Amino acid sequence: MNWNQHLSGWHKSSYTHWEENACVEVGTDGDFVGIRDTKQRELPAEVRPVLVVPAAGFAALLTHLSG
Repeated sequence: MNWNQHLSGWHKSSYTHWEENACVEVGTDGDFVGIRDTKQRELPAEVRPVLVVPAAGFAALLTHLSG
């Protein structure tokens, strides 16, 4: 499956570090969340790496990090 096309609403994370050029984008389909590196935006969608995790797991990670 090409997650770059399956997931929607891609946006830069609010935790982006602009000064280090360490930007990630997140997208979702409701059940899953995709995370990709903005520095790889020039790659074709079919080969651009995406880390995909269950939405509940991603929410738990954010809760843990903000705690």
